[in-house]
Amino acid sequence: MHAFLKTGKTTGLPKVTNEASTSAVKERKLPARPWVEKYRPRTVDDVVEQGEVVAVLKSSLESCELPNLLLYGPPGTGKTSTILAAARQLFGDLAKDRILELNASDERGIAVIRSKVKTFAQLTCSSVRPDGKPCPPFKIIILDEADSMTHAAQAALRRTMEKESATTRFCLVCNYVSRIIEPITSRCTKFRFKSLGHDKIVERLKFIANEEKVKIDNDALEVIIESSGGDLRRAITILQSSHRLFGSTEKKITKEHVLEISGIIPQKYLEDFLEICRSCDYSKLEKYVENLSYDAYSVGQLLDQLNDYIIYHKRLTNKQKCIIGEKIAECSFRLLNGASEYLQIMDLGCTAIVAFQENP
Repeated sequence: MHAFLKTGKTTGLPKVTNEASTSAVKERKLPARPWVEKYRPRTVDDVVEQGEVVAVLKSSLESCELPNLLLYGPPGTGKTSTILAAARQLFGDLAKDRILELNASDERGIAVIRSKVKTFAQLTCSSVRPDGKPCPPFKIIILDEADSMTHAAQAALRRTMEKESATTRFCLVCNYVSRIIEPITSRCTKFRFKSLGHDKIVERLKFIANEEKVKIDNDALEVIIESSGGDLRRAITILQSSHRLFGSTEKKITKEHVLEISGIIPQKYLEDFLEICRSCDYSKLEKYVENLSYDAYSVGQLLDQLNDYIIYHKRLTNKQKCIIGEKIAECSFRLLNGASEYLQIMDLGCTAIVAFQENP
């Protein structure tokens, strides 16, 4: 280096050969892909459980015709994956040029509809793919989280859907169909995606665990399914996180590992809460709430689990269930508006104590 600074020449410096650089590239590991993306459905047949939607899309692929679609339902049920898989099958190598995917929660204003969507919709396209196979002469615009769009943007979208119907198909994906204006819903074929069943999620998780060589207990699988609430994306994410932190070729993922990753509160906390309230001891209740905060458990998660727990509790009367359930709803609402977790769980505990005293 000293010689180079004085003369400006590279004489005497060690040369890096192509073989050395090639081996360095080989040794460099590629970043690990999230399993949600790695095992995303590539074809319509890979979509889990949504039989009605799959049947309609299969017939559309055979006839190369596709109506405007409105896919709605809970998160993690395969709405976006389904339409992307269908579009790839429909267009093949032309998929990148024929599909415009926008997340309406980020780009939801009327300016986006007038610029990106309208400009893309006005482009013309051929009916033949590069490999010579026939291809539908239209494009697909996918608007994810369309229920976040403003009413002005939805009104502008309605006009674009009407004018460009010959060359463009629109697919709106949302969680709440009630937030989409009527003129748009009347122009679309609506499909509701339901939460995935227990057996389907078990089958998919076992397939992924087998592919990734993950050892996991059946009890841990049950906890993952319970915490996901029918959301397959969340279930796969919990499985991958548990494997990264605790899993190895010699060690199994257990129920305790999944509970720690997912943030689910053990049932013992729910049982202790009701027993303390039944004892009508306010000092024990205060100590319980302090310990809960020290263990860093979410009060919102506790309320969700407590609501399901008291519904099926055999030792509680219907009157007690009604009082406690109503207070859980009030406390959850306050938490969503930024209230103190400590005050809300104390309020719920005091209400439960009164319910046990007045309705033994």
